[in-house]
Amino acid sequence: MDIEELIENFELLGQWEDRYRYIIELGRKIPEFNPENRIEQYLVRGCQSQVWLVCDKQDALLHFHADSDAHIVRGLLGIILMMYSNKTPEEIISVDAKSVFKELGLDQHLSPSRANGLNSMVGRIQAYAQSHAS
Repeated sequence: MDIEELIENFELLGQWEDRYRYIIELGRKIPEFNPENRIEQYLVRGCQSQVWLVCDKQDALLHFHADSDAHIVRGLLGIILMMYSNKTPEEIISVDAKSVFKELGLDQHLSPSRANGLNSMVGRIQAYAQSHAS
């Protein structure tokens, strides 16, 4: 699924309770995270929950693996992985996350601490992309 498809799915789900359930379902679809990567080095600071984020570069693409101890945050990670994983560093840098979050309505329906955590996750991904950009 890509971001356009995700936005369409969100529009079909009128109520935010349904959208939250959908976000949680997206989190259940994240590939299993290697427990050995639940270490300080991969912990994302600024998140209310514990979030681990690992970046692998294969060929010219960055692949992200992530996990959280909170269901809603795992769902947000699912959205972030759709936005950023399996892309070149330049493609990642060009993604306007705030615009996507606004289209999904996340900017208005997340608590300030969840929104800060979401921004911290995006910041970490952007930093990885910057360090791998040519």
